[in-house]
Amino acid sequence: MPRIISPDAFGKLFEIFEHSAWRLETRARYASDESTGTYAQFVKGEHPQWDLTTPWSVTVKGKTASGATVGRVRVVDAPPTPGQRYLLAHAEKNIALGEDIRYLWRADAEQRNLPAEDFWIFDSRLVALLNFDEADNLVDVELMTDPAEVNRYSQVREVAWHYAVGHAVFTTEPGPAK
Repeated sequence: MPRIISPDAFGKLFEIFEHSAWRLETRARYASDESTGTYAQFVKGEHPQWDLTTPWSVTVKGKTASGATVGRVRVVDAPPTPGQRYLLAHAEKNIALGEDIRYLWRADAEQRNLPAEDFWIFDSRLVALLNFDEADNLVDVELMTDPAEVNRYSQVREVAWHYAVGHAVFTTEPGPAK
């Protein structure tokens, strides 16, 4: 049975994972992004000034520097939404922290039957399913450790990772095939 935790408790998972953290991002927007100074810079057409000294940034950089992997696949609409364009810019920060960011067009994700769920997998043993409200705010997180459920999400990860392309390739390709 899943255990529900708060977004604050969820943040602690990044401090305790040992080997790997991986995310599938499927939403067109995240309300939390829109309240940041970097989002305000982005919508004004400015280059966001990324703060690599936030607690989360220091934690992720420390994990990747010590050999842990942090990766994600972002599902992107055609054309990308403003929130997705912001995340394309935000990849500069993610990459600076040592993350491996890849992208998949939504049509390709749907063709491969990927779920429309945002989740993280930690150390291939814990799934954190992110639950959002209708206004795109993170409400809570469901933790799953049942091996069958972890395996199901791990299979999604493998498919998404296989078909996704890296940031440099994605930002230079013309768009999804028609």
